[in-house]
Order: sequence, then structure tokens, then C-alpha cells
Amino acid sequence: MSDEEDDYMSDAFLSKIQDVKPGIPMAKRVKEAMKKEIQHTKKNVENRQKTIKQLEQESRESVLQNTLSNENKGFALLQKMGYKAGQGLGKQGAGRVEPIPLNIKMGREGIGMEEVKKRKAEEELQHYHQKVRAKQQNEKQSMEDYRVRVRSEREERKIEADLRRSQRACEQLDNQKSVTVPREDWYWPKVDLEEEKNEGEEEEEKEEEEEEEKEEEVEDAVELTSMDKLQILTSYLRGVHFYCIWCGTTYNDEDDLCSNCPGDTAADHD
Repeated sequence: MSDEEDDYMSDAFLSKIQDVKPGIPMAKRVKEAMKKEIQHTKKNVENRQKTIKQLEQESRESVLQNTLSNENKGFALLQKMGYKAGQGLGKQGAGRVEPIPLNIKMGREGIGMEEVKKRKAEEELQHYHQKVRAKQQNEKQSMEDYRVRVRSEREERKIEADLRRSQRACEQLDNQKSVTVPREDWYWPKVDLEEEKNEGEEEEEKEEEEEEEKEEEVEDAVELTSMDKLQILTSYLRGVHFYCIWCGTTYNDEDDLCSNCPGDTAADHD
């Protein structure tokens, strides 16, 4: 047998296996020894993979979990002055019981940067909420403006329709009374086709047009809206012809009109 080979019956080999028990097979004892060696190797690898910061943190946490003992000089001085474990600090024992917690600074920023970052984050969050509220208000205002515009356009279309109906009724009723010229041009519907004029009457018509233009300039100083025209025209129809466009009826006289007509506006007939 060579010197390099181990003698399985020698004291050197048996000393490696310290937990030799009588009656346990050799194969089982060898497996247990190999398992322990593998676990030990794995633990060493895990420890080597940990960073210095992780090891420092584990060491710090293990120390903080242990209470102070008499070996601590500061704690020993407190005990000499009458302090007892679990008692609050101060003469009356109303002070702090637990030690001041550690606040480990992990980053490389200067002192106070955490507060600056926190304040900046709060300002950004507040600015974001302000933008969201402003956007919601703008959307709400836009929706309200849209509703008002739609309502206004609907009312304008209704007024225009009532005005055209009043103009047709005015023309028809005036013709029944042999009225050939409206009191105002807009009392009757507009005529698209113009009548042909004789050459000999051009000068007279030109003079009349100049006079009418002067009168229109005075009238145009205050431009009438469709609502104004509707009120004037319905008053004319009621006062002259005893006619209500919303009732669609020509009454006998003013008393009959006042007694049976609900009113002189469209709202009165709803």
C-alpha cells in the first residue's frame, strides 16, 4: 500500500469522523459527512456573495435586537444614578423609554436633500392636482357654454320661424283689407323677384329712393333684432287684425281677443 492512499482503519481517518456510532453502517456515516460538507460550502458561498453593506446591515440589526447590559458604560452610569430598565428617563420617569431609533443614510446626497426631494415631490403633486382641477373646471364650463349656445340657437330658430309666420299672416290679412303696401318693408315676407321698371319712371323712383334711404338711415340708427320685429309685428296683428299667430285665430274684436287669448307671447301659449 502506497503512502498517498489512506488506511481506512488508521486513527487519522477515524478522527475525521467524530460522530462514529456503533451499529451505523459505514455508507450512511459517509453520506451524512458529505451532506454537512455540502451545506458548509453552500453557506460560505452565500456569505461571499453578500455585499459589505448587507453584512453591515445584518450586524447592525443583530446588535439592535439585543438589549443593553451592564457591560455598556452608558447604561451602567444610568443605573448608578437610579435608572431601572423599562423606566422612563428623567427625575419623574416621564421621559423617553425606548432609545432614539437610528436613521441610516444610504444615499450619497448631502444632508437635507431628502427634505428637499420630499418638498419637491409634494409641490409636483399639488401642481398636478391643480392642473386636474383646472381641466375639470374648463370641461365643465365648456359643457355649460355649449348647452347655453344650443339653447340660444334653438330659441333664435323658433323666433325666426314665428317671425316668418307673422309676416305671411300680415301680408294675407293686409291684402284682405286692400292694403297693397306694408307699413314697414319687413312686415311682409321678402320678395325675391323685382318688378320691371319703365325707363320713364326711373327718375321719379330715384328721387323716392333717395328719400327712403334718408328715412332708413334714421331707422337703422337703432337696428331691430328678430325678437324686436316679432314683438312689433304681433302687436300690429293683434291691434289691427285681432289675430294671434300662436292661437292661429282671428278674433271678432279686442274684447274677444283679450278674453279668449292666453297672452301676447309664445310662453303664454305653452
